[in-house]
Amino acid sequence: MPDATATVQSADGTTIAYEEAGEGRPLIVIGGAFNHRHSADVLKEQLAPHFTVYVHDRRGRGESGDTAPYSIEREVEDVDALIAAAGGSVYVYGHSSGAMLAMEAASRGSAITKLAVYEPPYTADPDDPTPLSDGGVQAAIDAGDRELAAENFMRLTGMDENSIQWVKQAPFWPGMVAMAHTLPYDLALTGDGRVPTDRLAAITASTLVMDGGTSPGWAGRAAASVAAAIPGARRLTVEGQDHGVDQTVLAPLLAEFFG
Repeated sequence: MPDATATVQSADGTTIAYEEAGEGRPLIVIGGAFNHRHSADVLKEQLAPHFTVYVHDRRGRGESGDTAPYSIEREVEDVDALIAAAGGSVYVYGHSSGAMLAMEAASRGSAITKLAVYEPPYTADPDDPTPLSDGGVQAAIDAGDRELAAENFMRLTGMDENSIQWVKQAPFWPGMVAMAHTLPYDLALTGDGRVPTDRLAAITASTLVMDGGTSPGWAGRAAASVAAAIPGARRLTVEGQDHGVDQTVLAPLLAEFFG
């Protein structure tokens, strides 16, 4: 049976839906693009024997509300509201743009004592001065075409056309389309694609930065830069994994770090 859904009110009045499971120190899991609170169900199940795990629908997704205009500060306030509901001090794990959000919260003084992140997509290539583009994501949303927005986002991440067509036939495609209007939120967190070293230097939480051994080159570059920017951070490359890291592989690594 699914865990009961609870809600908190963010500072701007937006309702944020979440679930909790397990017992022990509170651990918040934050997903990336196209993720909702059930995207981490396997991870939640595996970590629940060790921690009280909180997963939420980021604003604009699932059962959470949304309030225009979007800003990173508002989404950090969502995290702070969840931290308050969890008792006021937490561990946090973030994946992809969720890793970026977790680090933004930690750098702004959110009550995060331990932080683990997996492949924050700072994809800028230091040898290529070409500015990053949103790949037409915002234009598609402005035109009311969420399907095209989702397709353009996948192209932006480097997915080939055959893979995109496969995803469009998959049973989870309608759910991705339903969340496509939030893709600019993920892109806002990415910014110009460069690691915000000055902000990350303000993080005081004990931090683990992970990347996959079979991931594209940007992932290793980003992980190395992030780990160098956060005081005392440790980097771990998870062999055999890519950006879509297997949650059953990830869970024991997180349990050891947070344990």
